[in-house]
Amino acid sequence: MKSWKSYLNTDPTDWLLEKSNPSIRYITLRSILGKHETDPEVQQAKQEIMHTGLVPAILEKQHSKGYWEDPERFYSAKYKGTVWQLLILAELYADGTNDKIQNACEFILNNSQNAESGGFAYSRSKKNGGGRRSEVIPCLTGNMVFSLIRLGYLNDPRLQKGIDWITTYQRFDDKIPQAPTGGPYDRLKTGCFSRHSCHMGAAKAMKALAEISPQQQSAAVKKTIEKGAEYFLLHHVFKSSHHLDRVPKPGWLRFGFPLMYQTDALEILEFLTTLGYKDQRMQEAVDLVVSKQNNKGQWLLENTFNGRYQVSIEKKDEPSKWITLRAVQILKRYYSTSTKK
Repeated sequence: MKSWKSYLNTDPTDWLLEKSNPSIRYITLRSILGKHETDPEVQQAKQEIMHTGLVPAILEKQHSKGYWEDPERFYSAKYKGTVWQLLILAELYADGTNDKIQNACEFILNNSQNAESGGFAYSRSKKNGGGRRSEVIPCLTGNMVFSLIRLGYLNDPRLQKGIDWITTYQRFDDKIPQAPTGGPYDRLKTGCFSRHSCHMGAAKAMKALAEISPQQQSAAVKKTIEKGAEYFLLHHVFKSSHHLDRVPKPGWLRFGFPLMYQTDALEILEFLTTLGYKDQRMQEAVDLVVSKQNNKGQWLLENTFNGRYQVSIEKKDEPSKWITLRAVQILKRYYSTSTKK
């Protein structure tokens, strides 16, 4: 079997280890070089995340009560509101024990999460507090569950309810004869839960569950992961399952970071390989990833919302450490796994 590094035009590891981006350096030390969390070099990089670059710049703009921008527009202020900052901070591996970040987590749990269902809503109920049940949506729930797990809330009962929402309600339907009914399905039947489930909502749910270690996955989580993985494998990651010569959204082939509520082939491969999947139906997407690198073994940022964030992240159409790191991680996992899951 060929080494995963043989698929790189050039090994970009030294570039990824530059100290200018401590988040990238931290993840590279852990996932590419395989250093232990207690390694002094790893610990130093992790500490620098909170002192250098994007994380302190984002936290500097935070209100003392934990939110950004208008507190009522925590979701609709795209992409400067609280939901989006929390997601970016989680992507950057910010320290979840930091007081400012905990304030942001608590703000989202108190204002976006619907206490009854456990899902996350795009506006707050002025009558009862918390998220409005009628406005809970899958992509937001997946994004917030992912963020809160990464920021240390996995064992919080409120977060467990968010996971339960995913395992109870998230669908992976593929052009079924009739859309499901009852629960949240009736109000979301024209979008998130129609005869074909929303690819983006399904991706965010899988991204969230992939953040749970295998040892901590409940039976319900494992079952949902199996259903979700088969859904994406059926679509060969980014294609129409009923017409495998078609790409429903060409944007899925343009890699970006951070993706907010959208998805792309790279993100889908990231959670599939994190979960240990190696399936022939992933191969074309993996080949796509390999084909996009330049002669330095770097990948470009092809899709961005720069100008709409609190702080811009990299530059469009230039080499991206975030895209490169994710691509390298995918290749390492995929080509180091000898059998299909």
